[in-house]
Amino acid sequence: MGSSNKKKKEKKKDFNKAKLKVGKAKAKAANFTDTSFKSKSIVVNQHTLAALDGVDLVGLFKQHLNQAINSKSDKLRQEALVQLTKDLSSKPIFNPVGVPNLLTKLLPLITDSVANVRTNFLKLLRALPPSDVAPHVEKILMYIRGGMTHLSTEIRSDTLSVLDWLIDVCPDETVSCPGGWLKTLNSFSSMLGWNPSVASTLSVKGWTSATKTSLNKVSKKNGEAQAKQITILAKFLEAGFRPETPLPYDEQRYWDSIYRMPTTPNPFAYLNLWGAQRDQDGEMYPDRISRQQVFERKWRAAIKTGVMGAKQEGGVIGRAASVLDKVLRTTEEGAKKVVEEQEKVEEVEEVEA
Repeated sequence: MGSSNKKKKEKKKDFNKAKLKVGKAKAKAANFTDTSFKSKSIVVNQHTLAALDGVDLVGLFKQHLNQAINSKSDKLRQEALVQLTKDLSSKPIFNPVGVPNLLTKLLPLITDSVANVRTNFLKLLRALPPSDVAPHVEKILMYIRGGMTHLSTEIRSDTLSVLDWLIDVCPDETVSCPGGWLKTLNSFSSMLGWNPSVASTLSVKGWTSATKTSLNKVSKKNGEAQAKQITILAKFLEAGFRPETPLPYDEQRYWDSIYRMPTTPNPFAYLNLWGAQRDQDGEMYPDRISRQQVFERKWRAAIKTGVMGAKQEGGVIGRAASVLDKVLRTTEEGAKKVVEEQEKVEEVEEVEA
């Protein structure tokens, strides 16, 4: 009997309610966290992220540069380019690796497959000082020409924006560096289908059918893309045909040019004394006259015929073609004089020979 009563009392304890002491709350632990609230989000009104004094800024810059190049995450590459742009836009400019190394590593992003990466890269280029960009125009144009002949319409369009920026900051270097004139015109030919050999043999009617087999086959579905190509071509030709501003006579400068060492980097680059052998397309055309001469011989007929076909299409393409036609007409008279003078020089050389 005793054992059964004991078991009954133990079971009864399980069902007894705990007696509460009125006016006294249970003591809470020191690390207690109240989780009784219900909220979908926690809003912080104001916060600040500040770099610590011990952070290696040079190492951080190089880390962002490495992420922009090698990261497989598109978002991480975009954020790295944004941070690099902030460093380059600061006062004073913070660029511990130098513009040459920066361009060498980042220029392949011109043909990146992600549109936002290309957009942020263009913003980074615009943050660079023009004086630091000028010595590297030849290298930049090499990547631009690769992007201009890319199979993707979006990449070709974004590459033209890079060329537009380069013409704005370094117009003379863009058209006068090795390959800057004819090789860039060849790239425009691939985009628009304006082949000089075809233009010399076909009429306007035949030309229109020939254009359809070029890279422009895709961009014709979007008239704005082709109009942008023609507009940038007009801007490029305008930079190439711009007359050089004559410098006022300075006797000291005259004697310095004869007896003193040149102060500009690589002043005899046009002679190509130590470089690789160049063909006609890779030559330098440092002045307006030389550019006009080679343009008249090879490109004017092709571009003029292509402009006539583009004007007939109307719309944004026709308006862009009208701008290009105006550039060609303004330079036509000067080009004729250049050709006539060149013919006279050749006649004199033949007589002397």
